[in-house]
Amino acid sequence: MARLTRAQRQARNRTRVLAAAGEEFAEHGFRDAKIDRIAERVELTRGAVYSNFPGKRALYFSVLAEAAERTAETARPDPGHTARTALGALARAWVSRLPVTDAALRIGAGLTPEILADESTRQAFSQLMRLDAVLLALSLEALEEPPGTGGRRVRVAEAVLTTLYGTSQMVGVAPGFVDPFTVVRACERLADLDVADAWPPPHVAHTAPALPADEDWSPPEAFDAIRRRAVSLAEDGTVVVLGTHRLEAVEEAVRSAPAGTAVTAVVVTDDPAVRIPLARTAVADLCGCLRQAFPERAWPELRLVYDASGEIAAAVGVRRVGDTTESAVRVRAGRIVARSDARGAGHAAASFAPAPGAEAGCR
Repeated sequence: MARLTRAQRQARNRTRVLAAAGEEFAEHGFRDAKIDRIAERVELTRGAVYSNFPGKRALYFSVLAEAAERTAETARPDPGHTARTALGALARAWVSRLPVTDAALRIGAGLTPEILADESTRQAFSQLMRLDAVLLALSLEALEEPPGTGGRRVRVAEAVLTTLYGTSQMVGVAPGFVDPFTVVRACERLADLDVADAWPPPHVAHTAPALPADEDWSPPEAFDAIRRRAVSLAEDGTVVVLGTHRLEAVEEAVRSAPAGTAVTAVVVTDDPAVRIPLARTAVADLCGCLRQAFPERAWPELRLVYDASGEIAAAVGVRRVGDTTESAVRVRAGRIVARSDARGAGHAAASFAPAPGAEAGCR
């Protein structure tokens, strides 16, 4: 048998540690779980565990992310074909995977306290909920013309997510209180909510235009968390790099882009061990249900990529990432033709229009 490479051994140990940690959290909950016991379960040293995860909190968030993505991968499509039936299907998918065993409840119980443990993580989670609302709204808008004025369904999506996350909380603290049928019916009814929801474009005075550029574009491989597949970032479109405190700016890039133009949001943070797994969990929780409840034609056109290493951000030109990072480039014919590194960067790059004759002279 061929000997494993160092990278292969690390990947195998990481998988084993995650499995052991899942068992430890299920038995003891996050607060009472012990790194030493996790190490003993896989016959590794405490140091070997820390070589893969910087702390118990990072390990816990990674366990939640792996579980959420695994559940999302195995979901079976059962889509609705109107806003009402799709939201009903989304709610059914959501309540069907709520924790029902004591072990599952113990694993999930630590999430809210850990989100509240520091302001940066709480702010990141708030932005993740805004991102989820945009993803759900884009699917609703693609499926059915919104009623009333505005042509936007973000507020409806926020109401749906409030209902579903509230349901998840109540399952843990008030066993037997939640009636799944009522939750499904409530979400169906929210499809008819008319809140005159219109998108306010970024104010011109507050958004600097993208600057013309002529630069090499050699992006690394990427994985789209929405559709769960590898994607190429080399094609024409807009790539916007956003820290976890600026994720709501995704909407600016998507709604400013010309029809049919690819938009990729790259998520970065200065605490990738904790906040990237948190992002993976929040997005997988929604998108697993969304892919199950909506026909593929209504899935968001946006591509969402996690960049824990900062490699994609570096290709864009961002040398130091953080939770407030906001930078974007416009790509055409394998070149960066415009860039913005200011607030509203996604909007600026997506709406960039070169001056007449500029493209011909940029090479």
